[in-house]
Amino acid sequence: MPSCILKDSDSKTAKDLKASEITIMLTTSIRAFYLPGLAPVNYCKAGEENENCKSEIPLYVNRLNTEESVIPFEYHHFDFCTSDETQSPVENLGQVVFGERIRPSPYKLHFLKNVECEKVCTKSYEGGNQESEKKLNLLKMGMALYYQHHWIIDNMPVTWCYPLDDGKTYCSTGFPMGCQVRRDIDSCAPTVNNPRNSLGSYYLFNHVDLQITYHSGSDEDWGGGFKENGGRIISVKVTPQSIDHKNSMKLDCNNKIYLEIQEHMKKGETLNITYTYSVKFVKNNTIKWSSRWDYILESMPHTNIQWFSILNSLVIVLFLSGMVAMILLRTLHKDIARYNQMECGEDAQEEFGWKLVHGDVFRPPRRGMLLAVLLGSGAQVFVMTLVTLAFACLGFLSPANRGSLMTCALVAWVLLGAAAGYVSARVYKSFGGRRWKSNILLTSMLCPGVVFALFFIMNLVLWGKGSSAAVPFSTLVALLALWFGVSVPLTFIGAYFGFRKRCLEHPVRTNQIPRQIPEQSLYTQPLPGIVMGGVLPFGCIFIQLFFILNSLWSSQMYYMFGFLFLVFVILVITCSETTILLCYFHLCAEDYHWWWRAFLSSGSTAGYLYVYCCHYFFTKLNIEDLASTFLYFGYTFIMIGDWIFCLNETKRNDNGGAVKRGFFDNYWSGVDQSEQGCRVVGFILSERVSEYTSKPLERKEFWPNVRDIAKCDRNERIVMLGDFKDWVGVQWDGYDKVLGTIVVYRIKALRQRGRLHVKTVTTELERTKFDKL
Repeated sequence: MPSCILKDSDSKTAKDLKASEITIMLTTSIRAFYLPGLAPVNYCKAGEENENCKSEIPLYVNRLNTEESVIPFEYHHFDFCTSDETQSPVENLGQVVFGERIRPSPYKLHFLKNVECEKVCTKSYEGGNQESEKKLNLLKMGMALYYQHHWIIDNMPVTWCYPLDDGKTYCSTGFPMGCQVRRDIDSCAPTVNNPRNSLGSYYLFNHVDLQITYHSGSDEDWGGGFKENGGRIISVKVTPQSIDHKNSMKLDCNNKIYLEIQEHMKKGETLNITYTYSVKFVKNNTIKWSSRWDYILESMPHTNIQWFSILNSLVIVLFLSGMVAMILLRTLHKDIARYNQMECGEDAQEEFGWKLVHGDVFRPPRRGMLLAVLLGSGAQVFVMTLVTLAFACLGFLSPANRGSLMTCALVAWVLLGAAAGYVSARVYKSFGGRRWKSNILLTSMLCPGVVFALFFIMNLVLWGKGSSAAVPFSTLVALLALWFGVSVPLTFIGAYFGFRKRCLEHPVRTNQIPRQIPEQSLYTQPLPGIVMGGVLPFGCIFIQLFFILNSLWSSQMYYMFGFLFLVFVILVITCSETTILLCYFHLCAEDYHWWWRAFLSSGSTAGYLYVYCCHYFFTKLNIEDLASTFLYFGYTFIMIGDWIFCLNETKRNDNGGAVKRGFFDNYWSGVDQSEQGCRVVGFILSERVSEYTSKPLERKEFWPNVRDIAKCDRNERIVMLGDFKDWVGVQWDGYDKVLGTIVVYRIKALRQRGRLHVKTVTTELERTKFDKL
């Protein structure tokens, strides 16, 4: 949790102090505050308020939600006691998008003032009155679906702690507004325990007992102004009750008669509901203010399973890394050994394995424009995720800083439009694309447009339901302004620099005629390979996914961002290695269509994620209405799309680059071998030309132009073509010896001997041995 930082708070004047005393005071006086910038609030008894402490404790109410529906509602949507909402705190962008609606409550609390059965208000309902029955039916709907309150005191959630079946105590950040007696589940336990309950009856929790625990300032430096009569709040616990107050003027909160509401009210029948509360303050100096969240986080169920998740992920990534290293290195070592054993006198050797397709492996893929756009959007989402997780691990996005997670993600996504444009432009240019305007427009509009369109459709459903999750029109305008006013221009700027960069040079030239792909076996077919590619990455994250879904749909707090960041790193490594492995097998099968297959291999993890979300929906949630089902799968689709972009950008930047560069470059030096061969030929010809020309050529003058007359064939041989006379620009006495012939140099590097052997196919040039350059 956040740490304490030293800060000056002394009130003496500097005129009466020496310079040394001033320095000591500045370095020893303290005032603690949260690392994200949330300072602690000091409270003191009524009548002793000053600039360092206050007496009134504001209680705020937030939206109500439930596990049986994904449609939350504001507090005033139900017929509860309300207060002046003009004093509502300002909400940030993340809170509004997440549907949080924090409003002031009518409950009045003062520090160290215990309250017993205080009345808030009384609501009356009359049978036969359409308006009254509408309000009462709304309350019944909330109780039937088990909607829960979310209250806030001193930026801390008011928790409801109750025992679990295993004897442990679980503290929830919400408590139910009421319950309905059902046949299938005991939804009223543990608050209402009455064996005589009739099926279909409703019990409204109209009374709350608040227990506020505080840390006294009597023994603390920050409590110098109020001592025993002041302190800092470290926890607030609530116990909801259903009490039938027969007389609103004579309240008895010890009454054990529950407030039972029947399914139907008779015409003319009146129902009065009186809302009350009690407050009790408890001192506890053993818990520091900086540790006040611990009791909530430690009570979360299945906390220890996080370590099992990390261990499971590490085992998978170690197994996969070992398999990739063993298969690739052993196979490539065998290929290189076979290559080195060839006799230098052979003009042509039979090709085998992946070397058969190296002249086609960099052939531009089908629908290269779309692939470049998706990779650009993937770069944007991937870096956004990385930045957000980094800030979360540092504590800036703690649960105390509400809405900061979504706000950080949105701001990061907007500012990373330049990364999307740059990556998309570089990739598209490497494909030889010419429609740069279409590339920029699609990068800035396609993926964000699809997500926004789906988000807007779901927002219309929420508007129709009157839900607090419906984003206001003004916020939609603000989101559009961020998109078109910031993200799109940055995408254009990034694409501008991307297109200005030199085209990515491939280490080998692409053959003019595409090679015919032989018939593939079952495991090298596109679909089986793609399906297999997502198994191991999903195995690394499915445990963390359970906690994330609980946080999204079951109102459980997620705070273990350190675990999540570690799992994210493991996921990146696993996706990279899986794609490298699958692409290598496909290339060995002489199938050079690796671009889209590599994209979808790691992206198929999102398919498994979608299946798991469906499993979670049918087994963990009790959602039945059509609107909630549509919203659940709509939000899931958006999440799946982000995962596809994120995982495939991992592939493209780390893994895709590894397939394109690391596969030929890191596991085998074949990427640079052709260029090394050209340099050797350049050295040879520069020496040879200097023997026949009156103007010897310097090697540094020869080399930059050698590619103009050289190309690499399928055997990594350097074929010298063309008119040397025109290129040299001088008279060459020995030119007639090679005029109209093709001089082929077979290059072979023997690392063990440190020698470089060169043999020509012509009889005029003797075999020459050069030391290693």
